[in-house]
Amino acid sequence: MAEPTISRRRLLLAAPALTLGAASLLRGEEGRNNLKEPVYRVSNNPNASQPVAAQHPLAPAMEIAKRGLAQIDQNVRDYECTLVKREQINGKVLDPEYMYTKIRNEQVDANGNVIAPFSVYMKFVAPANVKGREVIYVKGRNNGNLIAHEGGNLLKFVTVPLDPNGMMAMRNNRYPITEIGIRNLIVRLIEVAEEDMKYGECEVKFYQGAKINDRICTAIEVIHPTPRSNFRFHKAHIFIDDQLQVPIRYAAWDWPKQPGAEPMLFEEYTYSNMKLNNGYTDADFDTNNKSYAF
Repeated sequence: MAEPTISRRRLLLAAPALTLGAASLLRGEEGRNNLKEPVYRVSNNPNASQPVAAQHPLAPAMEIAKRGLAQIDQNVRDYECTLVKREQINGKVLDPEYMYTKIRNEQVDANGNVIAPFSVYMKFVAPANVKGREVIYVKGRNNGNLIAHEGGNLLKFVTVPLDPNGMMAMRNNRYPITEIGIRNLIVRLIEVAEEDMKYGECEVKFYQGAKINDRICTAIEVIHPTPRSNFRFHKAHIFIDDQLQVPIRYAAWDWPKQPGAEPMLFEEYTYSNMKLNNGYTDADFDTNNKSYAF
């Protein structure tokens, strides 16, 4: 898969050991190499061990992330999408997985009481070895477990509860299902940026007119040229949908093993065909839903 034009770190998208897929949707490569010259660029070269006195290069990106988080909290109750993920596990970059996904963000009343818990439904579309798998997770229910079944006629009626952080659920996954979704992604990006802003050695570029699956995006590229223990990635790309004002793609890479070598992908998450505010209810995250194969 061609290298994208912008990305991220251990931030989000955890699809459980039972994560899903949907083929045909990573057409995003077609626009990844079509970025125009950066319309904004800032860089800083102070000693990495010393705090940065002037405005940090990440400051503008941090403001965008905080506005994005406020936008989601105010205007995005739920959404559906096809989630495409590629991750490096034990030093190997696995094949992409495609998952039809429904997510409902946690909703609280004026007194802070939860009136709708964070909820996830996933159906794996591809590759063939996971096709048909379904997963449901609702925060605070099912004793904190996710509920899953495999695909195929033999196992589709065998439904099991799994600890989201347990060995079975985390197999071939960098993050648990509890961390999935665009809101969690932004929260993680902010956390990482806050840590990175304590240091220099950071270059940030903004690109307008980038495309992911025909969606026009603003792309942000963050680069740490030199490996340091305080940095989590060499390069990261984040694509923010200009119309929806939410991130729809994140990817991050390790430093090259040798001078001149290509950096190895850490993780890559793309949210395709996103539709916001569908009015999902508890029934959309219930194993008794007749539309599902539990």
